Amino acid sequence: MTANIRTEPWSEGDLGLLRRLNAPEMTTHLGGPETEARLVDRHRRYLALGDGRMFRVEVDGAPAGSVGYWARSWQGEPVWEVGWSVLPEFQGRGVARAAALAVVGFARAEGTRRWARAFPSVDHTASNAVCRRAGFTFLGEVDFEYPPGRPMRCGDWGVEL
Repeated sequence: MTANIRTEPWSEGDLGLLRRLNAPEMTTHLGGPETEARLVDRHRRYLALGDGRMFRVEVDGAPAGSVGYWARSWQGEPVWEVGWSVLPEFQGRGVARAAALAVVGFARAEGTRRWARAFPSVDHTASNAVCRRAGFTFLGEVDFEYPPGRPMRCGDWGVEL
């Protein structure tokens, strides 16, 4: 486990980190890299996120990834969807688990939804392991569309807030 893992609110200066997280090896389970225009649009959405929050994950002060939660309706119920991404040089050190635990805490503090849910691809072994290690319960496999127009099979993981 890495000693000094922090989450900081997403800021204007985080576009470079988002570009690094957009690398082909980082987006294999998400439909591949986005275009620069879509990436800039995503950055703007992160900055303006009104129902939820995005964070930069830091390890010893260095940008290591992103984590966040946002509003979603799932099976007729309002939930927080959570997601994370950790740069390769920081993987395998407990960074994603720490970030997931932190973001669940932030979502819980909102006090507005009963569940936080994560939907990693069933083929993404590492993200499914993060869910398990961060205290999420596996609720089954579901069909999900991400990005829009690209169907994928995902694990439905939930933690009651």
